[in-house]
Amino acid sequence: MIKVQLDRQNFEYDVYTLLKAFYPEETVQVYEKLPEKKSEEDVLLTVIVLFAERKPDEGFAADETGESTALSVQLRNSDDAVAGEETAVCGPLTERREDRREVKKILKQMLYRLLSAYTGQKLPWGNLTGIRPTKIPMSLLEAGWKNVDIARYMRETYYTSNEKTALAIAIANRERHILKDIDYENGYSLYVGIPFCPSICLYCSFSSSPLHLWKDQVDAYLDALCKEIAYASGEFADKTLNTVYIGGGTPTTLEPYQLERLLTTLEESFDYSHLLEFTVEAGRPDSITREKLEVLRNHKISRISINPQTMNQKTLDFIGRKHTVEETKEAFALARSLGFDNINMDLIVGLPGEGKEEMEHTMREVLALDPDSITVHSLAVKRAARLRLFRDEHKEMTFTNNCEIMDMMASLAASGGHNPYYLYRQKNMAGNFENVGYAKEGKEGIYNILIMEEVQSILALGAGGSTKMVWEKDRIERIENVKDIRNYMERIDEMIERKRRGLHE
Repeated sequence: MIKVQLDRQNFEYDVYTLLKAFYPEETVQVYEKLPEKKSEEDVLLTVIVLFAERKPDEGFAADETGESTALSVQLRNSDDAVAGEETAVCGPLTERREDRREVKKILKQMLYRLLSAYTGQKLPWGNLTGIRPTKIPMSLLEAGWKNVDIARYMRETYYTSNEKTALAIAIANRERHILKDIDYENGYSLYVGIPFCPSICLYCSFSSSPLHLWKDQVDAYLDALCKEIAYASGEFADKTLNTVYIGGGTPTTLEPYQLERLLTTLEESFDYSHLLEFTVEAGRPDSITREKLEVLRNHKISRISINPQTMNQKTLDFIGRKHTVEETKEAFALARSLGFDNINMDLIVGLPGEGKEEMEHTMREVLALDPDSITVHSLAVKRAARLRLFRDEHKEMTFTNNCEIMDMMASLAASGGHNPYYLYRQKNMAGNFENVGYAKEGKEGIYNILIMEEVQSILALGAGGSTKMVWEKDRIERIENVKDIRNYMERIDEMIERKRRGLHE
C-alpha cells in the first residue's frame, strides 16, 4: 500500500496515476491529512505533497502580482525514514487554468524525479499519464514548432524516452497529413454500438454482453437504436459526415437480416456523399460468415477488422475466445475473396503467459496473411475485468510487456510495410506502454485518429455510446447513453432527450 497526504485535492488524479505507473500492483490511498492510526496493510511508501501561499518578504521569489506557491514533495519509506524530498516555488495557484497547468507540470516533474531515483526506474513515457501523448507534438506543430524543438521540449518537460518522443512526433506528423482535408468545423463522425459478443474475454471490461443472454432481444435493441438514429440524423442533417464506425461488442454477432436492417437504416438516414471511411468491426472470427460479409460488401463498407488478439491457441483458450487460429485465417481469406481491400487486425501484448517468443510468433503469422493495418494493444486490465476480479486464480500467469517486445513489434510491422499512424494509452496498461496503429500507406483508420485527437465531434449511438461535441478548441462536452442494454431499450426516449438538451441547451 502507498499512502499519500495531499492538501490540494484537485491534483489527486495526477499524483495517483503517476504513482500507479511506478507501482501498478499497489493500492494507492490519498488523504488530506494522514490518519494517526497505523494501517493494517503493509505501507510500502508514504508520499507527502504540501502547498503553501508565500509572499516575497518570506524569502520566496514571486511573480508580478507579488504572490507565489511553495510546493514540497517528500517520500518516506516503510521505516518512515525520509527517502527523498524536493521543494520548489511556482507561480500563484489561482483559479485560472493556465496557472494550475503550470503548477501541475512542476508537481509531476518533482514527483517523477523522486520516484525515479527511489525505484531506479525510468518510465518510457516519463511523467505523461494522459491517454493522448500525440496531442502535445500535434499542438506544437500547429504552432509552427520544428520537430527537433518539440523533441527537446518533450524530453525536458515530461522526461519521455528518446524512442517514445520520436514515435509521438512521427505519428503527429502523419496524423496531420491524413487529416488535412477533414472538415473540423462543420464535419462530424458517427459511432454505432452493438453491445453483444459471442463470449466475454477474460480481460474485457467493455460494455458488452454474451449474445446467448440476449438472443431474443436483439431485434428490440435494434428498434431502440433505429429510433435514436432517426432523431440524431435529423439533428445533424446540416453537417458533413466524414467517417462511420460500427463497433461494440462484436457487430457481426447480428444475423445477416439484422445487419441488413441496420445498414439500410443508416443509409436512409444519413448523407454519405462526403464519407471518407466506413468501418465495421467484424472482430471475432467465430462471428464471421460469408452471408454477413456479403451484406457488408453490398453496403459498400470500406474497412473491416478481423481481430485474433493472439495466434497462440493455448492463450485463446485461456482468455475465453471461442475460436481457433485456423478460423482466424479462414475468416481473413474469406473476406479477401469477397473483395475487402482494407482489413485491420488487432493484437494484444501482455496477455497471460505470453512473452517475446509468443508475440513474435503471433506477429509473423499475422504478417503472412498480409493485412492492410495492424493495431498493437498493450493489455490494460481494468477493474471490471475478470482478471482483476479473480486475480488469485490467475496469479501463476505472467503479464509481460517491455521495451524489447514493443520494439520487436514495431520492427516486424515495418518489415511488412506498416508504419505507425496513431497511438493512445489507457489506465492500468501493462508496462506503462501504449496502443499503436500501424498501416500501409492509404490504409490508415481515419476514425481512430479523430476519436483520439478530439478535433471533431463524434456522434455516438447505442448502449454505452458517448457523444463528444467539440464546440471549440479546449471545450468538449460529452452526452452519455446508459451502458446497460435493458436500460437503454426501456429509456430510449430519455437518451434522445439527453441528446436534445446537450445539443441545444
